[in-house]
Amino acid sequence: MFAPGVEFKMLVNGLNFFYGKSQALYDISITIPTNHVTAFIGPSGCGKSTFLRTLNRMCDTVENTRLTGGVQLDGEDIFKLDVTALRRRVGMVFQKSNPFPKSIFENVAYGLRVNGGLSRSQIDEHVERSLVRAALWDEVKHKLHQSAYGLSGGQQQRLCIARALAVDPEVLLLDEPCSALDPIATSKIEELLLQLATSCTIVIVTHNMQQAARVSDYTGFFLLGKLVEFDRTERIFQNPSMKETEDYVTGRFG
Repeated sequence: MFAPGVEFKMLVNGLNFFYGKSQALYDISITIPTNHVTAFIGPSGCGKSTFLRTLNRMCDTVENTRLTGGVQLDGEDIFKLDVTALRRRVGMVFQKSNPFPKSIFENVAYGLRVNGGLSRSQIDEHVERSLVRAALWDEVKHKLHQSAYGLSGGQQQRLCIARALAVDPEVLLLDEPCSALDPIATSKIEELLLQLATSCTIVIVTHNMQQAARVSDYTGFFLLGKLVEFDRTERIFQNPSMKETEDYVTGRFG
């Protein structure tokens, strides 16, 4: 499945996840390749967003949950890492853009200030670099100290991506980042993801199968908490191995 020379960023082995007594994920095992875009598709409630949130332990914030199995980041057990350090390495962008009630500049600088150790000029450089990487710099460079709430929905989502990029994460998780955006804003985010994958491992959950086909190198199909199939994206959409996958991508259900 993987091309020769592909390296692996994250390894998930036998992951089960429970909300109370209800099991949400069943025995998920998958390898996520470095500096590629991996997409997860599937009907609502199939476990794909829950799975995404286990990768940087966002599920730790939900009471009465537990998991079994393992997740490794560059060979390290993520459950033995300091959670703040983990989330610095594995950033996340949510479905609904959530800029802080601060200026555009301070939104991006926030994580840099929390981590500390940078001079004002270094923070300035990091903020500009992050906004450039998020394809937003040219649109906001003359209004950095205005409220982030003055930006359009698509700009706010790119600002949230810039905020996540500011601390140079190795992995960027995105949970349906375009679901509230118009086609033009969605196109800009998709172009951005393709650019970012040259220097960052991208994992995206999307309900939009066309989006998965456009932006990802590898695609996994979730159904009822199980990873039914994982393969190169063109294989998933053109010649899947499992009937359930074929039924979903051809629109027979879901």
